[in-house]
Amino acid sequence: MRLRHALTSACGALALIATLGAPAHAATGHFDYRYLGLDGQPHKGTLSNPEDIVCITIPEVGDPDSSHPAFAPHNRTDMSAMVFTEPDCSGRSWTLKPHGKPATNRLELRSVAFFRQ
Repeated sequence: MRLRHALTSACGALALIATLGAPAHAATGHFDYRYLGLDGQPHKGTLSNPEDIVCITIPEVGDPDSSHPAFAPHNRTDMSAMVFTEPDCSGRSWTLKPHGKPATNRLELRSVAFFRQ
């Protein structure tokens, strides 16, 4: 009986160590977008090597009450990017292919998540 508990504990410890030692995954490349600054002029924003399977709210446009959405996203990463019209990956969504062409100014976003297909 003690051997069974010791074996179970050892397996659990190994699983925990393997989980802690696993590297974080990230998309390689850049995700570009445009947004209107406080001066009313368009500016360029970039997410470099963003984490995958994590919702990223675009920092410059995260508050719908005080900013216009970002627009014209360009996914230059090696992962697919799902862009959302609202913060926290909510609202309508569209998927942009890895290393794709720039989207039009009409495609607006407030958040994005990266994933492998």
